[in-house]
Amino acid sequence: FGSSRSQSSGLGQHLFETSRATGARPSAAAMVLEAVMVCVDNSDYTRNGDYGTTRFESQTDAVNIVCGAKTRQNPENSVGILATAGDRIEVMITPTTDLGRMISELPKIFVGGTSDLLRGIQTAQLALKHRQNKNQRQRVVAFVGSPITATEKELETLGKNLKKNNVSLDLISFGEVEENTAKLEKLLQAVNSNDSSHILEVPVGPKLLSDVLLSSVIINPDGEAGGGGGGDFGFGMDPNEDPELALALRISMEEERARQAAVDGTAPAEGAAAPA
Repeated sequence: FGSSRSQSSGLGQHLFETSRATGARPSAAAMVLEAVMVCVDNSDYTRNGDYGTTRFESQTDAVNIVCGAKTRQNPENSVGILATAGDRIEVMITPTTDLGRMISELPKIFVGGTSDLLRGIQTAQLALKHRQNKNQRQRVVAFVGSPITATEKELETLGKNLKKNNVSLDLISFGEVEENTAKLEKLLQAVNSNDSSHILEVPVGPKLLSDVLLSSVIINPDGEAGGGGGGDFGFGMDPNEDPELALALRISMEEERARQAAVDGTAPAEGAAAPA
Protein backbone atom coordinates (compact mmCIF):
# COMPACT_ATOMS: atom_id res chain seq x y z
CA PHE A 1 0.00 0.00 0.00
CA GLY A 2 3.05 2.22 -0.40
CA SER A 3 1.47 4.14 -3.31
CA SER A 4 -1.12 5.73 -1.02
CA ARG A 5 1.56 7.00 1.34
CA SER A 6 3.62 8.63 -1.39
CA GLN A 7 0.70 10.32 -3.18
CA SER A 8 -1.66 11.10 -0.34
CA SER A 9 -0.82 14.71 0.41
CA GLY A 10 -1.22 16.16 -3.11
CA LEU A 11 -4.29 18.34 -2.61
CA GLY A 12 -3.34 19.40 0.91
CA GLN A 13 0.12 20.49 -0.25
CA HIS A 14 -1.50 22.48 -3.07
CA LEU A 15 -3.76 24.23 -0.56
CA PHE A 16 -0.85 24.88 1.80
CA GLU A 17 1.27 26.44 -0.94
CA THR A 18 -1.72 28.36 -2.30
CA SER A 19 -2.52 29.88 1.09
CA ARG A 20 1.07 31.00 1.54
CA ALA A 21 1.37 32.38 -1.98
CA THR A 22 -1.86 34.37 -1.91
CA GLY A 23 -1.81 35.45 1.71
CA ALA A 24 -5.12 33.76 2.42
CA ARG A 25 -7.18 35.66 4.92
CA PRO A 26 -9.21 34.11 7.73
CA SER A 27 -12.94 33.94 7.15
CA ALA A 28 -14.49 37.05 8.66
CA ALA A 29 -17.41 35.11 10.12
CA ALA A 30 -15.46 32.13 11.39
CA MET A 31 -12.95 33.40 13.93
CA VAL A 32 -13.80 30.81 16.59
CA LEU A 33 -10.64 29.79 18.44
CA GLU A 34 -10.34 25.99 18.42
CA ALA A 35 -8.00 23.12 19.13
CA VAL A 36 -8.89 20.18 16.88
CA MET A 37 -7.87 16.53 16.81
CA VAL A 38 -8.54 14.64 13.58
CA CYS A 39 -9.04 10.87 13.87
CA VAL A 40 -7.97 9.06 10.69
CA ASP A 41 -9.35 5.61 9.87
CA ASN A 42 -6.36 3.66 8.55
CA SER A 43 -7.92 0.20 8.84
CA ASP A 44 -7.72 -2.55 6.20
CA TYR A 45 -11.15 -1.46 4.99
CA THR A 46 -9.64 1.79 3.71
CA ARG A 47 -7.75 -0.18 1.05
CA ASN A 48 -11.09 -0.56 -0.73
CA GLY A 49 -11.11 1.32 -4.05
CA ASP A 50 -14.77 2.33 -4.16
CA TYR A 51 -14.32 6.11 -3.87
CA GLY A 52 -12.53 6.71 -7.17
CA THR A 53 -9.23 6.06 -5.43
CA THR A 54 -8.90 3.98 -2.27
CA ARG A 55 -10.89 5.07 0.75
CA PHE A 56 -7.63 6.00 2.47
CA GLU A 57 -6.48 8.30 -0.34
CA SER A 58 -9.89 9.97 -0.55
CA GLN A 59 -9.91 10.38 3.22
CA THR A 60 -6.40 11.84 3.23
CA ASP A 61 -7.42 14.58 0.80
CA ALA A 62 -10.40 15.33 3.03
CA VAL A 63 -8.18 15.48 6.13
CA ASN A 64 -5.91 17.95 4.35
CA ILE A 65 -8.95 20.11 3.64
CA VAL A 66 -10.01 20.03 7.31
CA CYS A 67 -6.52 21.11 8.37
CA GLY A 68 -6.42 23.90 5.81
CA ALA A 69 -9.92 25.14 6.64
CA LYS A 70 -9.31 25.25 10.39
CA THR A 71 -6.08 27.20 10.05
CA ARG A 72 -7.71 29.59 7.58
CA GLN A 73 -10.68 30.23 9.87
CA ASN A 74 -8.37 31.44 12.61
CA PRO A 75 -4.54 31.58 12.41
CA GLU A 76 -4.38 30.67 16.11
CA ASN A 77 -6.36 27.45 15.63
CA SER A 78 -4.33 24.29 16.19
CA VAL A 79 -4.87 20.85 14.66
CA GLY A 80 -3.49 17.44 15.61
CA ILE A 81 -3.82 14.06 13.90
CA LEU A 82 -4.05 10.48 15.14
CA ALA A 83 -4.56 7.08 13.48
CA THR A 84 -7.23 4.77 14.89
CA ALA A 85 -6.10 1.38 13.52
CA GLY A 86 -3.10 -0.85 14.07
CA ASP A 87 -1.53 -2.24 17.22
CA ARG A 88 -2.36 0.94 19.12
CA ILE A 89 -3.83 4.40 18.69
CA GLU A 90 -0.98 6.45 17.25
CA VAL A 91 -0.87 10.21 17.76
CA MET A 92 0.92 11.45 14.66
CA ILE A 93 1.06 15.06 15.82
CA THR A 94 -0.40 16.95 18.79
CA PRO A 95 -2.31 20.18 18.04
CA THR A 96 -0.15 22.67 16.17
CA THR A 97 -0.74 25.85 14.17
CA ASP A 98 1.81 24.75 11.55
CA LEU A 99 -0.14 23.54 8.50
CA GLY A 100 3.01 22.21 6.86
CA ARG A 101 3.67 19.90 9.80
CA MET A 102 0.10 18.59 9.72
CA ILE A 103 0.33 17.75 6.04
CA SER A 104 3.76 16.14 6.36
CA GLU A 105 2.52 13.64 8.95
CA LEU A 106 -0.25 12.12 6.82
CA PRO A 107 2.00 10.17 4.41
CA LYS A 108 3.61 8.51 7.45
CA ILE A 109 0.39 6.70 8.38
CA PHE A 110 0.42 2.97 7.61
CA VAL A 111 -2.75 1.16 6.59
CA GLY A 112 -3.69 -2.07 8.33
CA GLY A 113 -5.63 -3.63 11.17
CA THR A 114 -8.99 -2.77 12.69
CA SER A 115 -10.07 0.76 13.59
CA ASP A 116 -11.01 1.42 17.22
CA LEU A 117 -13.15 4.55 17.00
CA LEU A 118 -13.95 4.53 20.71
CA ARG A 119 -10.33 4.54 21.88
CA GLY A 120 -9.38 6.91 19.09
CA ILE A 121 -11.82 9.58 20.23
CA GLN A 122 -10.87 9.02 23.88
CA THR A 123 -7.21 9.54 22.97
CA ALA A 124 -8.11 12.66 20.99
CA GLN A 125 -9.98 14.02 24.00
CA LEU A 126 -6.92 13.46 26.18
CA ALA A 127 -4.69 15.26 23.67
CA LEU A 128 -7.09 18.22 23.64
CA LYS A 129 -7.15 18.33 27.43
CA HIS A 130 -3.40 19.02 27.33
CA ARG A 131 -3.62 21.74 24.66
CA GLN A 132 -1.29 24.67 25.30
CA ASN A 133 -3.91 27.40 24.84
CA LYS A 134 -6.75 26.75 27.29
CA ASN A 135 -8.83 29.48 25.64
CA GLN A 136 -9.27 27.25 22.60
CA ARG A 137 -12.55 25.38 22.31
CA GLN A 138 -12.13 21.64 21.88
CA ARG A 139 -13.25 19.69 18.81
CA VAL A 140 -12.70 16.16 17.51
CA VAL A 141 -13.18 15.42 13.79
CA ALA A 142 -13.47 11.66 13.29
CA PHE A 143 -13.40 9.90 9.92
CA VAL A 144 -15.20 6.54 9.95
CA GLY A 145 -14.57 4.33 6.92
CA SER A 146 -14.99 0.87 8.44
CA PRO A 147 -17.48 -0.97 10.70
CA ILE A 148 -17.61 0.39 14.24
CA THR A 149 -16.69 -2.26 16.81
CA ALA A 150 -17.96 -0.39 19.89
CA THR A 151 -21.53 -0.89 21.11
CA GLU A 152 -24.21 1.81 21.05
CA LYS A 153 -24.07 1.94 24.86
CA GLU A 154 -20.31 2.49 24.85
CA LEU A 155 -20.66 5.24 22.27
CA GLU A 156 -23.47 6.89 24.19
CA THR A 157 -21.31 6.94 27.34
CA LEU A 158 -18.45 8.40 25.31
CA GLY A 159 -20.71 11.10 23.92
CA LYS A 160 -21.95 12.12 27.35
CA ASN A 161 -18.36 12.34 28.60
CA LEU A 162 -17.37 14.55 25.67
CA LYS A 163 -20.35 16.81 26.30
CA LYS A 164 -19.53 17.05 30.01
CA ASN A 165 -16.01 18.20 29.12
CA ASN A 166 -17.17 20.67 26.46
CA VAL A 167 -15.73 18.73 23.52
CA SER A 168 -17.57 19.06 20.20
CA LEU A 169 -17.55 16.21 17.69
CA ASP A 170 -17.78 16.08 13.90
CA LEU A 171 -18.31 12.62 12.38
CA ILE A 172 -17.57 11.91 8.72
CA SER A 173 -18.97 8.51 7.73
CA PHE A 174 -18.04 6.88 4.42
CA GLY A 175 -17.61 3.38 3.05
CA GLU A 176 -19.81 1.56 5.59
CA VAL A 177 -22.43 4.29 5.91
CA GLU A 178 -25.59 2.23 6.39
CA GLU A 179 -23.99 -0.21 8.83
CA ASN A 180 -22.70 2.61 11.06
CA THR A 181 -25.66 5.00 10.94
CA ALA A 182 -27.47 3.86 14.11
CA LYS A 183 -24.30 3.88 16.24
CA LEU A 184 -23.13 7.26 14.99
CA GLU A 185 -26.57 8.80 15.52
CA LYS A 186 -26.55 7.52 19.10
CA LEU A 187 -23.10 9.05 19.64
CA LEU A 188 -24.14 12.37 18.09
CA GLN A 189 -27.30 12.61 20.20
CA ALA A 190 -25.26 12.10 23.36
CA VAL A 191 -22.55 14.66 22.56
CA ASN A 192 -24.48 17.37 20.76
CA SER A 193 -24.98 20.68 22.56
CA ASN A 194 -26.50 23.70 20.79
CA ASP A 195 -25.81 22.08 17.40
CA SER A 196 -22.05 22.26 17.98
CA SER A 197 -21.56 18.68 16.73
CA HIS A 198 -22.39 17.24 13.32
CA ILE A 199 -22.50 14.09 11.24
CA LEU A 200 -21.78 13.93 7.51
CA GLU A 201 -22.61 10.72 5.62
CA VAL A 202 -20.94 10.25 2.24
CA PRO A 203 -22.12 7.08 0.46
CA VAL A 204 -20.36 5.77 -2.63
CA GLY A 205 -21.35 7.93 -5.58
CA PRO A 206 -20.16 10.31 -8.28
CA LYS A 207 -18.95 13.00 -5.86
CA LEU A 208 -15.53 12.91 -4.22
CA LEU A 209 -15.42 12.68 -0.44
CA SER A 210 -13.51 15.97 -0.38
CA ASP A 211 -16.15 17.68 -2.57
CA VAL A 212 -18.98 16.71 -0.21
CA LEU A 213 -16.95 17.76 2.82
CA LEU A 214 -16.09 21.15 1.29
CA SER A 215 -19.78 22.05 0.98
CA SER A 216 -20.72 20.82 4.48
CA VAL A 217 -21.27 22.70 7.73
CA ILE A 218 -18.13 21.02 9.09
CA ILE A 219 -16.02 23.20 6.79
CA ASN A 220 -18.54 26.05 6.59
CA PRO A 221 -19.52 26.66 10.23
CA ASP A 222 -21.53 29.77 9.27
CA GLY A 223 -23.00 28.52 6.00
CA GLU A 224 -25.62 26.02 5.02
CA ALA A 225 -24.68 22.36 4.94
CA GLY A 226 -24.42 21.38 1.31
CA GLY A 227 -24.46 25.03 0.19
CA GLY A 228 -20.84 26.07 0.49
CA GLY A 229 -21.60 29.74 1.13
CA GLY A 230 -20.13 30.68 -2.26
CA GLY A 231 -22.65 29.27 -4.71
CA ASP A 232 -21.21 26.20 -6.38
CA PHE A 233 -17.62 27.14 -5.54
CA GLY A 234 -17.58 24.84 -2.52
CA PHE A 235 -14.32 25.81 -0.80
CA GLY A 236 -15.93 27.29 2.32
CA MET A 237 -15.39 30.84 1.12
CA ASP A 238 -16.96 33.48 -1.10
CA PRO A 239 -14.80 33.60 -4.26
CA ASN A 240 -15.69 37.27 -4.67
CA GLU A 241 -13.89 38.11 -1.42
CA ASP A 242 -10.54 36.84 -2.71
CA PRO A 243 -10.64 36.09 -6.47
CA GLU A 244 -6.92 35.26 -6.63
CA LEU A 245 -7.18 32.62 -3.92
CA ALA A 246 -10.41 31.27 -5.42
CA LEU A 247 -8.74 30.79 -8.80
CA ALA A 248 -5.72 29.09 -7.24
CA LEU A 249 -7.97 26.74 -5.27
CA ARG A 250 -9.91 25.78 -8.39
CA ILE A 251 -6.68 25.01 -10.23
CA SER A 252 -5.42 22.97 -7.28
CA MET A 253 -8.56 20.85 -7.18
CA GLU A 254 -8.48 20.30 -10.97
CA GLU A 255 -4.84 19.21 -10.78
CA GLU A 256 -5.66 16.79 -7.96
CA ARG A 257 -8.57 15.28 -9.90
CA ALA A 258 -6.32 14.85 -12.93
CA ARG A 259 -3.72 13.10 -10.75
CA GLN A 260 -6.36 10.77 -9.32
CA ALA A 261 -7.64 9.98 -12.83
CA ALA A 262 -4.11 9.18 -13.98
CA VAL A 263 -3.58 6.87 -11.01
CA ASP A 264 -6.87 5.09 -11.69
CA GLY A 265 -5.93 4.61 -15.33
CA THR A 266 -2.49 3.12 -14.72
CA ALA A 267 -2.82 1.21 -11.46
CA PRO A 268 -6.02 -0.60 -10.46
CA ALA A 269 -7.10 0.14 -6.90
CA GLU A 270 -5.78 -2.32 -4.38
CA GLY A 271 -8.11 -4.41 -2.25
CA ALA A 272 -11.16 -3.89 -4.43
CA ALA A 273 -13.23 -5.77 -1.88
CA ALA A 274 -13.50 -5.10 1.82
CA PRO A 275 -12.01 -7.78 4.07
CA ALA A 276 -14.33 -10.54 5.18
